[in-house]
Amino acid sequence: MIKNLHFIFFVFPIAVFSQVGINQPSPVEQVHVGGSTSTIRIDGLNSPNNSLNIGTNGSSRIFADVDGDLVLGSAANNIEILFNPFNYLDDPEDSGGANSNVITQTGTGTGFQAAGYPRQIGAGLSNFVLSKKAIVEINYSLSWKIVKNNTSNIDDGAARIFQTLMYLIKLDAPGAGLVTVDADGAPLILGYALGLNGQFYNNEVGANGANDQYFNTGTDYVKLPPGTYQPMFAAQIAVSITGGTGAVKAFVGGGQDEVQIVAHYYN
Repeated sequence: MIKNLHFIFFVFPIAVFSQVGINQPSPVEQVHVGGSTSTIRIDGLNSPNNSLNIGTNGSSRIFADVDGDLVLGSAANNIEILFNPFNYLDDPEDSGGANSNVITQTGTGTGFQAAGYPRQIGAGLSNFVLSKKAIVEINYSLSWKIVKNNTSNIDDGAARIFQTLMYLIKLDAPGAGLVTVDADGAPLILGYALGLNGQFYNNEVGANGANDQYFNTGTDYVKLPPGTYQPMFAAQIAVSITGGTGAVKAFVGGGQDEVQIVAHYYN
């Protein structure tokens, strides 16, 4: 007797879900990782497998490339030194014209005067280019000298403060001119100041007191849009007692002045 065996195949529809949950039974996104302490590990981005991973010393930033793939950013994607010229300002004492680096005493402090001029002109020498929006770090060390007049040191013993600041000039459109707001439109301190700092000075022994090779240093951060920028300086001398102090003045830039501009990219 011949028996015919009939196999019946049942075809079940396969449900295709557009959302995937990991430790999450009810995903609400295309990929939803549940758990308050959950993490995602990608072996291709770890230190042994990827030279851009900075290892145990810190965390590496992850970016999406043009195809949407997750990649580690290089140093240029994160931080970049844009400007670091040697001895930025012209050294000779100059009391007139565009290159003037003299600051005259303003009593109790009535305003800052622009002073100092770049020693060399050109990209990387007197200006820097920011290719995309960034948090910009400014650092400077500005030399100064203070005198009673062209032949005499201060000798009145009055306490003075010599304050300095950096300001930026945007050289291209849009927004060319003095930078007074950051990339979000927030105003800068004093309307334009970065790295405001100061030192006190007094002398009552004339020629026996030092008056030269002082340095003010400043650091600040500002969010800037793309563009070409020129760093410049302003300063003021303020004194508490104005009577009988004479035409005190200071010169900036006579020593080795340093300016460093660093971009911290965030998108």
